[in-house]
Amino acid sequence: MSDTPVRAQRHADERPAPRTVIASGASGLVGSALVGSLRADGTRVTRLVRRAPQAPDELQWQPGERLDPELIAGATAVVNLNGASIGRLPWGKRYRQQLIDSRLTPTRTLATAISELGDAAPHFVSASAVGYYGDRPGEVLSESLTAGSTFLAALSAEWEAAALPANTAVRARGGGTRAAAGPKVTLLRTAPILHRRGVLKPLILLTRLGVSGPLGHGTQIWPWISLDDEVRAIRHVIDTGLTGPVNLTGPTPATASEIGRAIAAQLGRPYLVPAPAWVLRLALGRDAADSLLLSDANVAPAALAASGFHFSHRTAAQAVRAALDT
Repeated sequence: MSDTPVRAQRHADERPAPRTVIASGASGLVGSALVGSLRADGTRVTRLVRRAPQAPDELQWQPGERLDPELIAGATAVVNLNGASIGRLPWGKRYRQQLIDSRLTPTRTLATAISELGDAAPHFVSASAVGYYGDRPGEVLSESLTAGSTFLAALSAEWEAAALPANTAVRARGGGTRAAAGPKVTLLRTAPILHRRGVLKPLILLTRLGVSGPLGHGTQIWPWISLDDEVRAIRHVIDTGLTGPVNLTGPTPATASEIGRAIAAQLGRPYLVPAPAWVLRLALGRDAADSLLLSDANVAPAALAASGFHFSHRTAAQAVRAALDT
């Protein structure tokens, strides 16, 4: 009697289990796209949710309360994408605090749980933002530079500091303690995403109404990235084990007006009505206007480029066209 079925079963049993990624903030624009992309390739994804689980792939947690490290043990990576939208304007005092708490509290909770796993901990891939650099006209901003001075720069620096303790663990040994090498930590300094549900949403509305035009001088460089490249870059970070701060931004600089004109051209609308800086500050508040619209930040994806990543959309115009064609 042939033993072929037995050998086939043995080979099937020896196949490696699919890798697992734990994702928080998985219902947002980036999170939902990332989860779909990972699952399409056979990765098992568990989503952290704050409500009662409604599906087998959901795991309940409460940021600010202890997360049992065993719930994330064995995962390849924990991807932290929490944070209230910076696109909700204006930023009143209460909403500024929500921007802070929605980033720092979940990050600290995850970092603590990951650190408790010591050497066996998963790769911690934690969100940050290119707002880290603030307003830096005339500079090319690589990952080695320090934080800027805007509200978003200070918030991003705190956000990253909340993630870094995941890299240090203290483990018991023989009645004492010892410092253990912690997990890999990556800080995703993400640019505004050129997508209908991202930074393009308010710009599309203004353009369709025929009231779009230069914001401030319009010559300030806006970092940008397409949703496709954002997801591909996060997957690249997980696949390659790339650590430290990583700028997730397109490779070709674009000014605010170049992006605005690309939207207007795609929609067949004019780009004529300027919004002076003082008007933007009055309407949105200085923190939001200076951090989001008026800051000049030529952010370069140096770490991605050095690690061999290739962009699908190399210019902002290509990203705008892809977003508005869908």
